[in-house]
Amino acid sequence: MALLNVSLSSKFPQNPPLSSTKPQFNNNPFLSFSVNSETQLLKKQIKSQENILCCLSESVARTSLLAVVSASLFFVDPVLAYKGGGPYGSEVTRGQDLTGKDFSGKTLIKQDFKTSILRQANFKGAKLLGASFFDADLTGADLSESDLRGVDFSLANVTKVNLSNANLEGALTTGNTSFKGSNINGADFTDVPLRDDQREYLCKFADGINPTTGNATRETLLCK
Repeated sequence: MALLNVSLSSKFPQNPPLSSTKPQFNNNPFLSFSVNSETQLLKKQIKSQENILCCLSESVARTSLLAVVSASLFFVDPVLAYKGGGPYGSEVTRGQDLTGKDFSGKTLIKQDFKTSILRQANFKGAKLLGASFFDADLTGADLSESDLRGVDFSLANVTKVNLSNANLEGALTTGNTSFKGSNINGADFTDVPLRDDQREYLCKFADGINPTTGNATRETLLCK
């Protein structure tokens, strides 16, 4: 029996014992390169997603701000929508009762006084370049020595107004603009498109020389 065991052992070799040591991967340069590449790619993807999220957040914030501003403009009080320029930009001067208001010596360039009541208002020496008095009531107002170049007096009531030494070069006076009873001594009406009847009326008492332009009132009115 012992001889049989020996014989069998010699014919069938025994399997070598399993090694207790783990395979070493750290020293594999190909595996290390693959892991590093995948890590870098993952970081780039995360960074890209972060950038996208950041852009989306900014876009949403801007859209929200625009929506708020648009809503505030849409629901603004219609009266407050007509604010003028110059130092009175914070006050509404269009369609208002400004009787006796003192604007003397102020800079009111392109100020909007459309349809306002400005009786006995004081604009002496004011800079009103390009301002609008469209359909306004200026009865008895003082516009002496003021800069009225390019001012819109269309349909305005300019009766009994003090226009002495005022510069009205290029002012607009179409429609039923009335200067009846106004003081125009020394006023400059250069390039003011007056109706023939208004021009004829003003020429009856036009006199003086404008101290700013040096032009004679009668000459600027093209009086005969």
